[in-house]
Amino acid sequence: MTLTLEHVVFDCDDAGRLAGFWSELLERPLDADASPEFASVGMGAGLAPALMFIQVPDKTPGKNVIHLDFKADDARASIDRAIGLGAKRIGDFDEYGAQWTTLADPEGNLFDIAAG
Repeated sequence: MTLTLEHVVFDCDDAGRLAGFWSELLERPLDADASPEFASVGMGAGLAPALMFIQVPDKTPGKNVIHLDFKADDARASIDRAIGLGAKRIGDFDEYGAQWTTLADPEGNLFDIAAG
């Protein structure tokens, strides 16, 4: 039996707005009919994994225990671009033989960008 990662799902306050941020950051299409209640990125284009955003009344409190890691040929430019789109820099790290920057999207979900 094989499992396939189909979606990465974000619980959020405004699905359409947050999906727009991730669509721009990843340069993946925002799917039609995005609303504050539900939105997706890449699903209509058949990209996997697709990102889904679902408005929930109470997001899980505290630090999220899963986050996305990205690598970039030009990490500095990618970090600056993410900040320009509305991300917040959380910190810069140089550990375990790697360097990366941790950021938060407009609703506080953490993600990392490292040099590729």
